[in-house]
Amino acid sequence: MTALAHILEHQVVAIVRGAEPRSLLRIAEALHAGGVRMMEVTLNSPGALASIAEISKAMEGRLLVGAGTVLDPETARAALLAGAQYIISPTLNKKTIRMTKRYGAVSIPGAYTATEILQAYEYGGDIIKVFPASAGGAGYFKDLAGPLPFIPLMPTGGVTLDNIKSFAGAGAAAFGLGSSLVDTGQPVTDDYLTKLTEKARAFVAAVA
Repeated sequence: MTALAHILEHQVVAIVRGAEPRSLLRIAEALHAGGVRMMEVTLNSPGALASIAEISKAMEGRLLVGAGTVLDPETARAALLAGAQYIISPTLNKKTIRMTKRYGAVSIPGAYTATEILQAYEYGGDIIKVFPASAGGAGYFKDLAGPLPFIPLMPTGGVTLDNIKSFAGAGAAAFGLGSSLVDTGQPVTDDYLTKLTEKARAFVAAVA
C-alpha cells in the first residue's frame, strides 16, 4: 500500500507539537494501541528531525510518520531524509510541494480559500490541509465539495470528538488532530498514555 492510500484509508493523523523527544516513542506506541496509524511530528518541536528518524525506524510497518509545520523546500528535504513519509504545511509553497514529490513522498500543503485549494492541488498536493478548519466548520467543507469534489481535503485546527463526524459527513478525506488528541502540555505518565490510547480509539471509531 502506498503512503497516500494508507492515509486515505486510516484518515486520522495525530499532530504532536512540542513534546519532549524522550516521550515521543511512548506517545507513538499509545496512539498505535488506540488504532491511529499516522503521526505528524511538527518541525518546531525540540529535536524534531532526530525524533522522526527514531520513530520511523522503531514503528516501521506500524505507524506512518510525517513532518509538520514545514515552510520551505530545504526543511522538507531534511525531514524526508530523516524518514518522513509525508510533508504537511500550514501554508502553500510551490517549491515545498515539488521537493516533496521529487522524493516520492505525500504532499499535504495548507490552504483555505477555493482558489488556494485548487492551486495547491494543481501544484501537486495529494491532500490539501484546510487550516484553520474551525473558522468555517463542516458547513464550509460541504460548500467546497460542490465545485471541488475531486480534491481530498483534511480539516486541521479545531477538529474535536464533538465535530469530527460532521466534517466526515461533509466529505473530509482525512483529519489532522492536534491538542484535541495529543495534549503535550501534560506530563507523559502511564495514566496519560492510557487515556491517550482511549482518546485515540474514540476518534478512530468516530470516523470508522
